[in-house]
Amino acid sequence: MTVERAWQPGHLLDLHGTVGVVRRGAGDPAYARTPDGALWRAVHTPDGPGTLRLRAAGGTVVAQAWGRGAHWLVEHAPALTGAEDDPSALVPRHAVVERAIAASPGLRLARTGRVWEALVPAVLEQKVVGAEAWRAWRYLVRRYGTVAPGPDAMPELRVPPPRADWAAIPSWEWHRAGVEPVRMRTIVGASAVEVEHRAQRLAALPGVGPWTVAEVTGRALGDPDAVPVGDYHLPRIVGTALVGAALDDAGMLEVLEPYAGQRGRVIRLLSRAGVDRERRGPRVSVRDYRRL
Repeated sequence: MTVERAWQPGHLLDLHGTVGVVRRGAGDPAYARTPDGALWRAVHTPDGPGTLRLRAAGGTVVAQAWGRGAHWLVEHAPALTGAEDDPSALVPRHAVVERAIAASPGLRLARTGRVWEALVPAVLEQKVVGAEAWRAWRYLVRRYGTVAPGPDAMPELRVPPPRADWAAIPSWEWHRAGVEPVRMRTIVGASAVEVEHRAQRLAALPGVGPWTVAEVTGRALGDPDAVPVGDYHLPRIVGTALVGAALDDAGMLEVLEPYAGQRGRVIRLLSRAGVDRERRGPRVSVRDYRRL
């Protein structure tokens, strides 16, 4: 059975730019974009597995969903597309921020409402390059996720495992995924805790620090002030954009202080605008623990 909902946001909406933040690299088994412009997501909701299709045309957004989680997905679809976000709360204090805003019309901050869904890939991304983390995510979701419900013509998607199932993944499968014991223990340990309504207290979990908390609250709660302190690239991106020089974390927080309450939005806009694209340093190598 298809559950459907349509609404008119009443504002310009960059659907792909807004919702695309939940995609975990090329080939994410839980995310797809089809030639007709539709976005597809496979999610383990509080009601069970579900698949969501979103498409925007003519000022109207249409959400369709399937599976036990269909009603939940449709109910929360507007929040996922930024309906609860307020971009006007950001007052630009630098010309580069003003230009970044103009370069991303319709961009809003998505709110998935699923903390665990954001936590696992955030932990996988701790202190490694994106390609390494996304490789692990693909392997584990394809291996332990379930086939996403939906129509026959839909993309091939997998619903990520629910929280309790991550603890049952054997150690050798984490190794095959390229995940070393530190990140494995963090995810397995967190799986014993109900995190959905405790996003702001995630830092109390072993192995979860400020960077991970910000990555989670930015996606799951749409937090416009989430700052991933400890990120390899962000201090350079923010510093280059706002003061013309690379910074450390302390310097980044200092120059972002005028944007308190909207710092995460500023980071998102500057990153999306590519203000640091010409100044990037050498690439960090992709490690492969599977060969150790």
